[in-house]
Amino acid sequence: MTTASEHRRTGTEPVRFPLYGPEFTRTPDRVYDRMRAHGDLVPVELVPGVPATLVLGYDAALEILRDPDRFPRCSEVWEEEVGPECPVLPMLQARPNALFTNGAVHARFRSVIVDSLTRVHPAALRRYAEDAADGLIDAFAGDGKADLIAQYTRPIPLLVFRELFGCPREIAERLEKGMTGMLEGVGDPAQSLAMLEQAARDLVTLKRAKPGADVASWMLRHPTGLDDEEVTNQVGLLLASGTEPENSLIANGIRLLLSDDRFGGDLSGGSLPVEDALDEILWTDPPISNYGPTFPRQDVNFHGYRLPAHQPVIISYTAANTDPSRSGGRGGSFPHNETSRSSANRKGNRAHLAFAGGPHTCPAKNHARLIASVAIEKLLDRLPEVELAVAPEDLEWRPGAFHRALTALPVIFPPAPGRP
Repeated sequence: MTTASEHRRTGTEPVRFPLYGPEFTRTPDRVYDRMRAHGDLVPVELVPGVPATLVLGYDAALEILRDPDRFPRCSEVWEEEVGPECPVLPMLQARPNALFTNGAVHARFRSVIVDSLTRVHPAALRRYAEDAADGLIDAFAGDGKADLIAQYTRPIPLLVFRELFGCPREIAERLEKGMTGMLEGVGDPAQSLAMLEQAARDLVTLKRAKPGADVASWMLRHPTGLDDEEVTNQVGLLLASGTEPENSLIANGIRLLLSDDRFGGDLSGGSLPVEDALDEILWTDPPISNYGPTFPRQDVNFHGYRLPAHQPVIISYTAANTDPSRSGGRGGSFPHNETSRSSANRKGNRAHLAFAGGPHTCPAKNHARLIASVAIEKLLDRLPEVELAVAPEDLEWRPGAFHRALTALPVIFPPAPGRP
């Protein structure tokens, strides 16, 4: 088998797997399975003409995530190489926030985010999610049908984060539109990034003038003393990463519950295994499928591969989570004495990489899971006979190297009255 390092020694260009196109959009698991024949790391194209290395193995992914010294977030040299027109530049370029910095700077930014999110009481967060869900369900409950993406799963995170950040509706909508454009890489991604950044800047300006009991205001008043531009970058990161990916987490959880017989039987019996469904999604179909970009500052020998300096190394959270070498049948084992890749052994197991790992583990993962749980439970409680309006295999997925997101989630149900 020819490895990436052998290609470099012989001067040949490795065959790269595209993270785009109809097959990858519809059935990425088949593409990951073919990639695995080449080892834990494979050469890929993020979009045509933009190469990267994709990390498939669970152990390799976790090692990279835990080693920011060898695998830092520093894309500046790569940015100069690809130029400002690169379609994926807005998703990978360096910015002064907790996602794209290293060491003491990263720790400073992250402390502000963690401390501010810690002030959000779970009961308040649950109330925000329940109020958002009930209001949205009221609007379509009498229709007997809905597109849950447009009418439910996409608005819920925006409504919740508007409450958490004291964010006006118009600003929140620009944030969501900007993040969606960046993820899909269509249109003008640079314009999408500019829209997101300006919306975050407008929110910080508003909160500086009129602070409140909200996450944005707490970040501005944090003793670390971030300036307005630094807070803008952290706010933009939180609002962007907490809206579109949350939409997909909710939607993918609903899809699984309505299409998988393992869960359908529990539903008909009156039990709502929402937490089990979320465990399954986070292991096998996380909303952010490939990300965690790092850029080695020098050539690195890693797991039999030679990774070139200043070129993106992307973690496939989906492929790493489903790494067959970690199943009992292949001689490996999951953390915490897990010995099987079966669904039963994923229940309650949070060792997946859906929220990344190491120093860049998502600081809002508990918030994200609570919002998703409430949204799914509320829908199934209010509309217990809800069904998919199309066959599961006819659902369509949005293109993009980084996310796993449905274009629509059409459902039908007996019309139900709204709340009085």
